[in-house]
Amino acid sequence: MDIETRRKKQQALMVQLVERKVRSRAKQLYETRGQEEGQALQDWFQAESEVLENSILAPLYRRLRTGNRDLQEDDSTQEFVAQDSAGRETNA
Repeated sequence: MDIETRRKKQQALMVQLVERKVRSRAKQLYETRGQEEGQALQDWFQAESEVLENSILAPLYRRLRTGNRDLQEDDSTQEFVAQDSAGRETNA
């Protein structure tokens, strides 16, 4: 395994660790509110903010999450361009 592959795997594991902590905190917030539905996104953002506030992994997490989002947006844009309004593939 080369150094670049190892680095990427380590970064992915660190991001998973942060996400696990965020998920756990969001669940605590949900349970604290009496398991009231409809606030999942708010709980996630609050939990993410709390977890990242004191984490040395915050810059890495934000960079990798933003990078993944950019890639997903590029993919969805390409899919949209490749289809016309009726959902048929075009030669674009």
